[in-house]
Amino acid sequence: MSLVLDNLKKSYREPGGGRIPVLNVPRFELQTAEQVALVGSSGGGKTTLLNVIAGITSPDSGRVVIDNIDVTGLNEPSRDRFRALKIGFVFQTFNLLPAFSALENVLLGMCFSGKGTDSHRATDLLTRVGLGHRLHHRPPQLSVGEQQRVAVARALANHPSLLLADEPTASVDIANQNTILDLIRDACKENNVSLLLVTHSPDVASRFGRVEKLSDFNRSDDFGVR
Repeated sequence: MSLVLDNLKKSYREPGGGRIPVLNVPRFELQTAEQVALVGSSGGGKTTLLNVIAGITSPDSGRVVIDNIDVTGLNEPSRDRFRALKIGFVFQTFNLLPAFSALENVLLGMCFSGKGTDSHRATDLLTRVGLGHRLHHRPPQLSVGEQQRVAVARALANHPSLLLADEPTASVDIANQNTILDLIRDACKENNVSLLLVTHSPDVASRFGRVEKLSDFNRSDDFGVR
């Protein structure tokens, strides 16, 4: 899945009525099956960028084009369906439902695609990330690293073409960091999935052949909205 960001702008309104510029991206491209680490400081707009790409947040202007489809031109229900079918999202805070088991969390992720659930695939994904023996444990019964693995399995559940990962190793130790990175990268490679992973860690970024700094192409300082 190819991704193109074209003249993308996003700002947030201040209590006094002014606007805080967050994103001003003239151009960014990600090719099919390409894996890119996007580096930026905390508060620099990385999460906002991923949310805009996924259609969770709408930009002020500009386009997000995924496989020649302008996602920003879709209405909200269509964006939600497109995201469920085409985009996997690994959240920094996991976003697992605490009352449901690991298996149920992955199955719930399948519900939004409209294709129904597949317990065999959900079980296989959890087994592949090393949680075959923890299928029926709930998030509070899992370690931080195990919870992140459930989140990775859920993100891959609907056969996405694009995987967005928001600081997926920020809450784990070095050993789990390398394991989770290997899981994400290997799964994307095996399934021809494009990967955009944001991080503030030079160690994580060093694992990628292509590394981009958000500050190199984000011109938010020249936003012109104040």
